[in-house]
Amino acid sequence: MEQVDQLKSGIGQNLAHPSPWAKVASSTDDPGWFFGDFCNWRDNDQYRSVIHESALPAIAQRLLGSKQIRLYHNHLLVTEPNTRQRTPWHQDQPYYNITVGETISFWIPVDPVAQASTLEFVAGSHKGPWLMPRSFMDNQAKWFAKGTLTDLPNVEDHREDFPILGWALQPGDLVCFNMLTLHASAGVAGNQRRRAFSVRMLGDDVRHAPRPWITSPEFPGLKERLPKAPLWTTLFSL
Repeated sequence: MEQVDQLKSGIGQNLAHPSPWAKVASSTDDPGWFFGDFCNWRDNDQYRSVIHESALPAIAQRLLGSKQIRLYHNHLLVTEPNTRQRTPWHQDQPYYNITVGETISFWIPVDPVAQASTLEFVAGSHKGPWLMPRSFMDNQAKWFAKGTLTDLPNVEDHREDFPILGWALQPGDLVCFNMLTLHASAGVAGNQRRRAFSVRMLGDDVRHAPRPWITSPEFPGLKERLPKAPLWTTLFSL
């Protein structure tokens, strides 16, 4: 549990000093509060220690079968008690500036997560196709042009038609999934609090894919710097 305590400490530091990419993803009339932040590992000693010194890179390498594992970014997600705002069904991949390939997201809760508020997945959706990404708050398609990608199916209203997976979790449990996997989560009820730390890593075959729009995360200046330096930190290699 030492690394869970490290993450709790790091999350506290992150909340006290959010980055320029921090966002509140719940409305002002929501009785709770849903907060997210990206790319803090360089400035957060606790995050950096867990990412580099834990078993995460080795687990990623084993699951992906890659010679090298590269850090893409970290993502903090904090959902306070009585938050109604859900994370809608979506794939992460279309929001990013990388090619599809050997990708992995780790979702690590530091609070108990009930089945009703856990992260859920549509089994097999990592095989594609890409689905239209939309903004979470107002459901707008701001990335790909209309008609270029299929719209997401209405999973939530037709749950019986989809092979949905999800588990009650305890602090330190680890959920791993491909960045093309369709996933979502509900808000939290009562006095529950859900703090989760996500780490996204890349395998050998993933490449930078510059976009003409702002990606999430944005990585400002990356296109200008990329020819001169490696894109991601190599964490573990054979």
